[in-house]
Parts: sequence; C-alpha cells; structure tokens
Amino acid sequence: MADLVIVAANVVAGADSTAVNGVAGETITAGKAVYLSSTTKKWMLADSNSATAEARQAKGIALNGASLNQPIAVHKSGDLTIGATLVAGTAYYLSDTPGGICPLADVGAGEYVCLLGLAKSTSVLSVDIQFPNVSL
Repeated sequence: MADLVIVAANVVAGADSTAVNGVAGETITAGKAVYLSSTTKKWMLADSNSATAEARQAKGIALNGASLNQPIAVHKSGDLTIGATLVAGTAYYLSDTPGGICPLADVGAGEYVCLLGLAKSTSVLSVDIQFPNVSL
C-alpha cells in the first residue's frame, strides 16, 4: 500500500471531535498530519523521518487547507471522516511523506512510529495520536 489518497473537500470532523485553531506555517491541505512548531507557534506538516525531532510527532490532522500565515483548524482527537478509503480495523500512521498518512506496512526502517488512529469504518478514522518516540 501507499499513503492514503485524501480528497480534501471530504475531510469532516465528527461530533466528538476535539479541535484547535491556529496559523499555518506553510501550505497545508485538509487531511494532512501536522505538528505545532515550538519556534514559530505555527502548524507545519509532520514527517516520520524528519531530522527535527519535533516534526516526527504529529499533533493533529488539518481540517481545512491553508497557505502560509492563514488560519487553520486542526483535529486533535475523535472521529474524523478522512476523505479517503480506509480498511476498517486498520491502524494508520504518520508517513515519511510530509503530512502523509499510511498503514504500518508502509512505515519503513529508520522512520519514527506515530500512530494517528484506527479505522472505525471504510471512511472514519478514530484519531488518538500515540508517539512512543521509537524508530523501526
């Protein structure tokens, strides 16, 4: 498999969603995994094999698209219609493509493991981010 192909227009937070608002530090598309930069206080694309430790730990998933310095909403936990086809019961992780989401089979050697959530159905991801700070 590969990264999920997400239709940004179909990314929708569920009724139990926990979300925050902020400012984008780069161009971000809805459905991409993001982290909050401690330096700029802006949301950036997370990356499982980034040289920056902070970037390897996703803190949420973008609910809307934004360019540099535009407002962005970030889904932190709860149900999320992700806008992609999921396999129910499958765990999804941060990818080595900035902002990407993939199944465990696509997390390669040397990448840091960041569980984003479990698929409740073929369209809903139950987001509960876990970051043990270990690489494969």
